[in-house]
Amino acid sequence: MISNRFSRRPPPRTELDFCQWVGDALPGEWLEYHRGFLAIDAAPEMSPLASDRWRGLAALSECARWASDHRLVHLVQRRLGPDQFVYIAIARPKPLSRRIELAALLSGREAA
Repeated sequence: MISNRFSRRPPPRTELDFCQWVGDALPGEWLEYHRGFLAIDAAPEMSPLASDRWRGLAALSECARWASDHRLVHLVQRRLGPDQFVYIAIARPKPLSRRIELAALLSGREAA
């Protein structure tokens, strides 16, 4: 179940925007980070987007996946219609035992 606590921020345009949201979000808050068909929109050989936009979207998608792999967010999607989905990140409770630096989020690995 998705919480009613929607982030008031606009959809992220960059990895940095997404990482800032992850760092600030309270557990249960959610953010729509893409609307469309992510697998196609972020693929260089199929994307209808301009090259700078699909590259940015691919990087944003990787950042979201990394945050999910590190248990910072849940990633869900909702089907709107044929080939149309909303991609949502839901903030999880942050671990108390360790701090994750912004540089680690951007580089794709935890800082030592």
